[in-house]
Amino acid sequence: MEKFEKLTGIAAPMPLVNIDTDMIIPKVFLKSIQRTGFGKNLFDEMRYNRDGTEIADFVLNQPQYRKAEILVAGDNFGCGSSREHAPWAIADFGIKCVVSTSFADIFFNNCFKNGILPIVLPQEQVDLLMADAEKGENARMTVDLEAQEITTSDGAVVTFEVDAFKKQCLLEGLDDIGQTLQKEASIQSYEAQMTQARPWV
Repeated sequence: MEKFEKLTGIAAPMPLVNIDTDMIIPKVFLKSIQRTGFGKNLFDEMRYNRDGTEIADFVLNQPQYRKAEILVAGDNFGCGSSREHAPWAIADFGIKCVVSTSFADIFFNNCFKNGILPIVLPQEQVDLLMADAEKGENARMTVDLEAQEITTSDGAVVTFEVDAFKKQCLLEGLDDIGQTLQKEASIQSYEAQMTQARPWV
């Protein structure tokens, strides 16, 4: 997993509330357990017509937001089923940070495990960031995880809270497997002891 330290990028405004995981990545695309390849179908039913052509007014189809790395979203983002494919699709598209007033718990935790920083802020601060995002590609935000600050294109600074353990995992680029591998020497030592003590196992 890539480290998340400081991100400066385009923020896309998506003020819809209750965006569920089936809207993020429809169930018809859940045909792989690989983490890549889902970005092209992110928000598929909102991005494309039935004939596969793009819906021009959807935010991520607009030229200024095609390379967005930050998503400023409405309340209760990531609700619905617990599919981990949802953060996989977001990450594969290139979005590394999602800001909202609230997230579904499972989606929220899955984001950290996939290198995405989900930030919870009060409505008035989300409104401030939403307005900044609506300025387009020239209005770039900076998200500084170490300092726990978001800086708008106008220089306004918004602070955010984040769990200390989850923060450290993102800063070091550690998912669950990476955390386990930090104990690799101890695991190998234990396995060697068990092999010697119980060779028949």
